[in-house]
Amino acid sequence: EDGSTFKLSRSFDRPYEADPDISAFLSSLEPLEDWGVLLVRKGGFAAARLEADRIVSHKVGKRHVQGRTKAGGQSQQRFARRRDNQARAANLAAAEYARQILGSTPWIVTGGDRQAVTQVRSEIKLPAQVDSRWLECANPNRFVLDQAIQDAMCAEVIVSNADEVTSADTQGGAVR
Repeated sequence: EDGSTFKLSRSFDRPYEADPDISAFLSSLEPLEDWGVLLVRKGGFAAARLEADRIVSHKVGKRHVQGRTKAGGQSQQRFARRRDNQARAANLAAAEYARQILGSTPWIVTGGDRQAVTQVRSEIKLPAQVDSRWLECANPNRFVLDQAIQDAMCAEVIVSNADEVTSADTQGGAVR
């Protein structure tokens, strides 16, 4: 032994504490029976409710949010207020759809812009537990939602070598 260690973590904050046998670990990777994904970023949103690995309902949408401007003075302040109002309206729309899709889902995985997700979650007051992992995502669309679902179901393997520490999720080359 060279002193290296590893830590296996299943999705949905479920630690793996059984024997360090890859077959046993792989057989423990079943997704939850009822869970959801919520992604919100700059006017775009995606929400999906799943049963295990099957999507039972989803919604992807986008609202216009004006980009930043180089105008100065009062114009800059006016554009900033308009942008804030547009972002707030987009997040309220995302919250309404998320309420319809996620409803009483007991577990959700979130991603996108943290401030926008926090605002959406506070609007709908979901009873769900939220996974500690954060999904990085581009502007939410169906492709990004599908990728986020796959990422949410992945396990994480953290290897601590005797000389160095590396981390790789199972998406990049180990377990899926």
